Formats: sequence, structure tokens, C-alpha cells
Amino acid sequence: MSRKKLRRTVDKPNRKTTNVIWRFFTSIRLTIVLLTLIIVASILGTVIPQQEAANAFAHRLGPGLSAALYALHLFDIFHSPWFLILVIVFSVNLIVCSLDRFPRSWKLFRKTMSPDHSEVFENLSSERVVSDSRSLREASRDAELLLRKRYRRVRRKDTDDEVFISGDKGIVSTFGVYVVHLGVLILLGGVIVGSLVGFNAYLEVAEGSATDTLHLKGNGGIYKLDFSIRCDRFFLDFYDDGSPKTYRSDLSFLKDGHVVYQKPVLVNHPVTFEGIRFYQSNYGLMPADKAVLIVKKGVDEKVSVTVQEGMKFNLPGTTVKGDILRIEHNLMQMGPAVKVSIQTPGGDMLFWIFQKIEQIEKDNPGLLDQFPLLNPRRFKPYIFALERIHEKYYTGLQVNRDPGVPFVAAGSVFLVLGFILAFFCSHRQLWIKIHEDGAKTRICVYGNSKKDPVGLNREINRIINEINATERNS
Repeated sequence: MSRKKLRRTVDKPNRKTTNVIWRFFTSIRLTIVLLTLIIVASILGTVIPQQEAANAFAHRLGPGLSAALYALHLFDIFHSPWFLILVIVFSVNLIVCSLDRFPRSWKLFRKTMSPDHSEVFENLSSERVVSDSRSLREASRDAELLLRKRYRRVRRKDTDDEVFISGDKGIVSTFGVYVVHLGVLILLGGVIVGSLVGFNAYLEVAEGSATDTLHLKGNGGIYKLDFSIRCDRFFLDFYDDGSPKTYRSDLSFLKDGHVVYQKPVLVNHPVTFEGIRFYQSNYGLMPADKAVLIVKKGVDEKVSVTVQEGMKFNLPGTTVKGDILRIEHNLMQMGPAVKVSIQTPGGDMLFWIFQKIEQIEKDNPGLLDQFPLLNPRRFKPYIFALERIHEKYYTGLQVNRDPGVPFVAAGSVFLVLGFILAFFCSHRQLWIKIHEDGAKTRICVYGNSKKDPVGLNREINRIINEINATERNS
């Protein structure tokens, strides 16, 4: 077999394969199927709880059904691989359909409209014919000027006894469907970018503290920012009945330890920094790093000591030192507690000081004898008590980054513009034929439009009325 024949044999299946793929992606059926699947998926994503809200819903279902829904990513549809595949295939379908049909629209746009279109004036109704007293030259001149005021690409052709004038407008409406396609593609691109690059997260930061760590929703991962958020002050105001009236977090954004931006965030008034939005979500109380201990020796001797983690303090009347190792808000569900280490000649003595020690002893008789680590009277003759743990407010912030938002906004603009071009604009063509008929000059007007025939009739009537008005004023 010759080399040329071999090349033709190899190339031919490739062309067939290419044609099959091209026909597949230009199929309107494919568009309908994909659009239907995306709509159904969007409805499911609205009906079925998503991400964090899905956990409580999944517990009410059977284990098998819950596992199946998780496996199908129905609890996080809009970030699922199959939904992104649907969007990508639909985007390819739109692109191929547009490329397949655009050359015909472009050819129509570039096509020059011929003024000599005699056949359209056959069987023209008398309402579209004007009998004019002006000469052929004057009537054709005025008709051309009138048409140029209203239409573009006006053409004129003169014969011995006839004049043909044509014009059209609204040809750009031909591209309305492509503008809609472009808007959909940009919008879908924004959805894909937001799904792949964006995130939804939350953070809790105590008043006076800073953090650069976000807790991602859905997969529960950690996301590290290249800057820190510090809550300088948390402000809370209450109604007379005790319900919260308003709460606000004064935030500072720091880079390399330096404040680069400051802004308060309130409910429904988010703050944006480096493309990331911070929403005021909730608040609460958390233990501070300080506690108040009561140290007793005997009946009358009692000292109050304010301590914090890592601090050393002297026991009253001695040189013995104690270390504050930990401060817990709710240790083993038994309430606030502080872990203390007392330095003695025989070694360090460790024990916990609970705030609710009396209730603990009442509920668990003999517990302190079994577990000396929980006994605040272990270092005799001193008795330790926990008066309180200082608390401070923390602010809860919802954090969102969606770089696809500008694309979605731009796509929406193109969609609206495309719908206006496709449904509210129309391509109108108008022909005027002027010829002499005895002592009179006859002017025939014909129009064509694929849309809005009522508007076209009004347009033709206005032109005829203006032709009559021009005749009367001449």
C-alpha cells in the first residue's frame, strides 16, 4: 500500500470521529437533557439540606440511605464532581452550538441588502401604495431622506422609469442568542471558579486575641490565611427584656504584625478584605486566662489571689510557691477548675481546684479519697477554693471567598442584554418602490420582519403618513 493511500486510510476515521463528536455537541437534545439535569440538581440542592445542615438531617435517615446520599454527594451538590461535570459539558455544548451557527448569522449581518426587490411589491395592498403629485425625482429624493433618518445601510437603485430604495435596522438582534450564550458561559465560569477556588468557613476569635486559622465548612478542614484577624473590642447592647439588641466586632487585619486595615463588622454589614468577606454570625462567652483563687489557712486566715496560666504565686505566710498549670472552663463536665502544682521538699504536689467542689462531693461520696488529684485540701494545712474564672466575649464570624462573583455579575449583565436583543429588538427590512403612473407618481412601501409584525405595521404607517405630510408641505 502506498504512503498516500495509507495516510488517507488513517485520516478518514479521524474525520468521521470528529464529525460524530461535533454533531453530538451541537445536538439540541443534548442541551435539553443537560439543562434539565442541572435544573433538577439545583432543585435537589435547595430541598435537601446542604453541608453542615445535612448532618442533623442525615441522622434522621436510615444508615443505608444516609450513606447512599453521602456517596452521591447529595449533601453538597454544588461542589460535587458530577455537578461540575454537568456544568462543564453544558458549557462545551453551548460553545460548539454557537460556533456551528455563528457563520450563518455573520454572513447575514455582512450581506448587502438589494434595493431591487420587485417581487415583494406584487399583490401589495392599496394601503401600502401612495399616489403622489410630485415628480419621480422629487418623490424619490424625499423618500430616501426619510428612510435614512430611520434606517441604516440604505441603498438606492435607479432605472429609466423606477427608483428602488431599501434599508434595514436592528440587524444586531441576530446576535442576541449569542450574547445570551456568552452570558450563560460567563455565569457558569463564575460558578466553576467559585466552586474550585472559593470557600465557606467560620472562625471564633476572643476579644483582644488574633487568629489566622479558618475552619472550612463541609469537609471540616483548616485554612490558613496570609494575614491575621484581631478582635479589638466586642460591643453588645441589650433590650430591656434581656434579649440582644445589637452586637458589633471591631476588627483589625494584620500583616507581619502590623495593622493594615480596621473596620467594624455588624449583622448584615459585612467587611471585605483582600477579596474575603467577613459576616457577623454569633457571639459567646469563653474563659479568659485569669482566675480568682481563695487560699485558707486555719479559720481566720484567708487570701484572695488572681492568677493566670503559667503564673507562680506565694502561699500566705510561707516561701512555698505554687504554679498555675491549667485553667479549664468545664473539666470533665464538672465545671470550672484550675490545676495547681505546689513545690514541696518532697517534690511537686499536683491537684485540681474545682469551683463546684461541694456539689461534686455530694454527688460522688468518697471521690476525693479515691482520687487525691481532685482534692483541694491535699496540701495541708491549706484549703484551696476557686471563686471564679474570668470570662470574655468571643465573636463568631462567617467567612466567604467567592472569586466567581464578578463573573456571575458580568454574566447576568450579558444575559439581560442578550434577552433584550433577542426578544425586544427585531431585524426590520423596508423597501420603497417609486414609479410614474400617468400624471401621478406612485410610492409603494413594503416591510419585512421575523418578529413584532404589529410594530412593523405601525412603522410602515408612520412612514406613509410622513410621505403624505411631505407632499402636502411641498
